[in-house]
Amino acid sequence: MKFSLDVENNPAGWPDHTQLPESDGTFVKNFQEHPQSILLTDSITPILQSIHPDADYCIGQDSGIYWRLTEPLERGAEAPDWFYVPNVPPTFDGQVRRSYVMWQEFLAPLIVLEFVSGNGAEERDRTPLLRTGQQETKPGKFWIYENVIRPEFYGIYEVTKASVEVYHLVGRSYHLLPANDRGHYPIPPLGVELGIWQGRYQNVELPWLRWWDSEGNLLLTGFERVEEERQRAEQERQRAEQERQRAEQERQRAEQERQRGAQEELEQLRAQLRSAGIEPQL
Repeated sequence: MKFSLDVENNPAGWPDHTQLPESDGTFVKNFQEHPQSILLTDSITPILQSIHPDADYCIGQDSGIYWRLTEPLERGAEAPDWFYVPNVPPTFDGQVRRSYVMWQEFLAPLIVLEFVSGNGAEERDRTPLLRTGQQETKPGKFWIYENVIRPEFYGIYEVTKASVEVYHLVGRSYHLLPANDRGHYPIPPLGVELGIWQGRYQNVELPWLRWWDSEGNLLLTGFERVEEERQRAEQERQRAEQERQRAEQERQRAEQERQRGAQEELEQLRAQLRSAGIEPQL
């Protein structure tokens, strides 16, 4: 069963992002998810600014994507841990977005990422939306992304397994992407790769989900860029100090050679005076 959102014939008066709940009242699952979202956003921002010089893009972090009207309203939304939508303004009608409403926007996210906090069954649930009389089967998260919201890329990240699965929408269905030689998953529209980086971020050592460029260079956070520049400046300072020390050593060697040469000339002059029967006074 395929589901399509009829955006052109929606009834007048459907709620907008200011009238829809921005939360279902649940907590973020653990202390790692919030830093993980910040890490992804911070490091890819220079890439997005280059792609969108007009700043027309938005990023959602635990924000709702509304795809249908239900009662209660929250049942009609999915809230990915991280998603990116190109070519839409970061605000809607001059207001900060409370959610991303498919019947207002018409543009699907390019990439949606889910961070697994359980066993991953929820993120891989392909249960379709089925109605029998007044009863309705709750659709699975994977099914909703594949059949309704339809981001081009869907990633499932499991920190406990140090792994990420990336699916690419081909036609009407998702296909699991193979990793490249670096163990990364290319996202061609962004010119980046997605993969696992083992390291320390915000005082925690974990296998973090991160971006690389198409050449395999890690995309740095703002702090990492500042730290890299500081280290580069320190290395340059050390190099300059080493050059100064080498120059000083060379000057001292030259001075010693000069003094040695002067002493040799003086001894030669003394020897010449003595050979002439004159006792030198210098």
